[in-house]
Parts: sequence; C-alpha cells; structure tokens
Amino acid sequence: MEATFRIWQTSRGLYQNFLDNYSLEQLNTIPAGMSNNLIWNIGHVIVSQQKLVYALSGLTMHIPDSLFEKYQNGSRPDGKTTQAEVDEIKKLLSEMVEKTKADFEAGIFKEFHPYQTKTGFHLETLKEAMEFNNYHEGIHLGIMLQIKKFL
Repeated sequence: MEATFRIWQTSRGLYQNFLDNYSLEQLNTIPAGMSNNLIWNIGHVIVSQQKLVYALSGLTMHIPDSLFEKYQNGSRPDGKTTQAEVDEIKKLLSEMVEKTKADFEAGIFKEFHPYQTKTGFHLETLKEAMEFNNYHEGIHLGIMLQIKKFL
C-alpha cells in the first residue's frame, strides 16, 4: 500500500499545480466541445475518492454534502465556482491524502461493499478501490491536460 499512497500523493501534487498556476476564470472555463473544466475535474476526484474509499467501507465521507452533490459522478459544471470553493477544494486535495493514510494505518477500514464502476471495473476490496482511485485520477489528469490546451 505504500506505493499506492505514494502514487496518489504525486497525483494530488499535479492537481495542486493547476490550482496554483491557473486563474479562477481559467479554472472555470469549459472549452468548446468539452463537457467540463479544470476545477470540476479536481473536485470530482476528491469526491470520487471519498465515495470509493470511505462510503464503500461503510464510513462517513469527510467532505461537505454540497461538494459531493456538485462534483459527483454524472454532475456537470456550471462554470461559476467561486474562489472560496476553489480554496476549499485546494485544502481538501492534500488533507484527504493525509487523512486517508492515517485512517488506513489506524485500521479503521473494517469492511468493504463491492462496487461495479461505470467503466466496468469490479472492486471487491479496499485495496482494489484505492488502486482504482489512482487509475481514475490519471484519467482526469489526462482530461485536464487536454483542457489546458484551450486556455
């Protein structure tokens, strides 16, 4: 699991670079022909990780319900994310890595409810969910690299 956490932390650092180097307007821009923007992708990976790791383990997610609703699977951005919300996402981006790692090391994950992703992956264990999370974050990083070409 050490490698899984290390990969995840590196991934989150790449997302952090977007938050540090793009304006609020750029983060909110939905390029023509695309269905989302930079900030939606970052918010989405945060809420997806919380669902995959915490909710599927029968535990409470550590994000506000409003954030979950706005960035969950199937949602679409409105291009009106505020700076306050970007700041909250930025904070959660790194905090959730440390929180999840600490919770894992403390052994709080006792159960896991198997889950079939929309992309066809069947997740049976917490370890599989965490590995899938890294894959999922890689997909969204690729989308963001495409979006940035239009900014």
